[in-house]
Amino acid sequence: MTVDIEPSRAIPAHSWRRWVGLTGLLLAEAMNLLDATITTVAAPVIRADVHGSASSLQWIAATYTLPFAIALIPGGRLGDIHGRRRILLISLAGFLASSTVCAVAPSMAVLLPARAVQGVCAGLLIPQTIGLIKAMFDGAALGRALSLIGPVMGLTAVAGPVLGGVLTSADIAGLSWRVVFLANLPLGLAVLGSIRFLPEDRADRKPSIDVSGALIATAVAAALLVPAIDATIPPWARLALVAVGLIGAAGLAVHMRKTRARGRDPIVEPSLFRDRGFPAALLSSVLYFAVSTGLVFVVVLYVQEGLGASVLVASLTVLPFSLGLAVASLLAGQVLLARTGPKLMLVGVGLLGLGCAGGVVAANLAPAANLAPVPSLSPWLPVSLGLAGIGGGLVTVPFFTAALARVRPHETGSAAGLLNSVQQLGGTAGVAGLGAVYLHHTGTPGGALAIVFGTCLAIALVLAVSATAMLSSPKDVGQP
Repeated sequence: MTVDIEPSRAIPAHSWRRWVGLTGLLLAEAMNLLDATITTVAAPVIRADVHGSASSLQWIAATYTLPFAIALIPGGRLGDIHGRRRILLISLAGFLASSTVCAVAPSMAVLLPARAVQGVCAGLLIPQTIGLIKAMFDGAALGRALSLIGPVMGLTAVAGPVLGGVLTSADIAGLSWRVVFLANLPLGLAVLGSIRFLPEDRADRKPSIDVSGALIATAVAAALLVPAIDATIPPWARLALVAVGLIGAAGLAVHMRKTRARGRDPIVEPSLFRDRGFPAALLSSVLYFAVSTGLVFVVVLYVQEGLGASVLVASLTVLPFSLGLAVASLLAGQVLLARTGPKLMLVGVGLLGLGCAGGVVAANLAPAANLAPVPSLSPWLPVSLGLAGIGGGLVTVPFFTAALARVRPHETGSAAGLLNSVQQLGGTAGVAGLGAVYLHHTGTPGGALAIVFGTCLAIALVLAVSATAMLSSPKDVGQP
């Protein structure tokens, strides 16, 4: 997405209105990202209340993050064409309406489609925030405004599982998990109140929307992820879906090149894949977010369903990971990155792998079950999660800068949108895949958790290879 703002459209530099508008945009970003993680701890409670199947645990997350990921790419172009404030308002209204449906859903048959609508609306909303910030700020003020997005993303990652556990266990007005979705309403109304302070902004050049490409990408993602999510699918159907997904991915690549050759805008710029560093960055993003998102999901399942602990205890168990991620992100951004450069990522991957290795030990030392209000967890579990979180913080801070370092200016919007989409797809794959590994293990809960940690360790080793390839890519490829 290319953002070209006419000076007459921008809010005057001295105006306080733009800071109010910025606050609303950051709140909108936090609200949408929060919904990707806030149901992590509440999912087992939701499943029990609406009598869902075992695979519904993964579907609660996947039906949000998969549409979210796909909608991110065309979302930016819709704002370019129809106006970013208008698309923001429409997507916000849809998000709040679908949140309300989620809150009153009597069954999975109602909840899951509403979650999908939530995801689509979130994916359309997020790209508008960046464009509107660029419309309201320039120069040093723009840098300061954009620098606030990273901490907001970090805080939502920290707050999501914990907040979901606190709200569910508080059982406000007897609503239990439904408060998790109702919490979006006051946040959304606050964002709605700030919209009057935003400029109506659109790009000077209106790009075309690659509808066919978006549909193919959606089908490919669904074909590759559904077999990991739904355990009821027979083996032959799983293989067929994976084959369809791989063939579709090849077809999507051909479609993008033909679309660009016709002078139209493809869903993703094919030229991004000329530099081996960018595909390596995409793979690294999938692998990292699969581990970080999927591991937290599985630990929550282990504490709640394996040990019989409460929702609040489950949320506190994953707190070391969140705190480690937050502290390491702060240190990396303020101190470490300037001294080490993007190779700090490799240190982070090493610590992530070390935390996963410690998790294997912790899981093997864990009790088979404990029905006490506070289970007797192995002390190695929070230590291992904290170490993995620290590693994650050191990975995420330099990642996007390094991934976009050699991208040409005209490719930046497409690259950023694709990286954000892949982040969500990686999280979806992690919840689906690691969740399936845990749920389908026939031994003790501790044994299942050990296998999941071991799987994460193996993924971290592959991540080390892809991150090295990403950082060692020729430096002159992406220069204009």
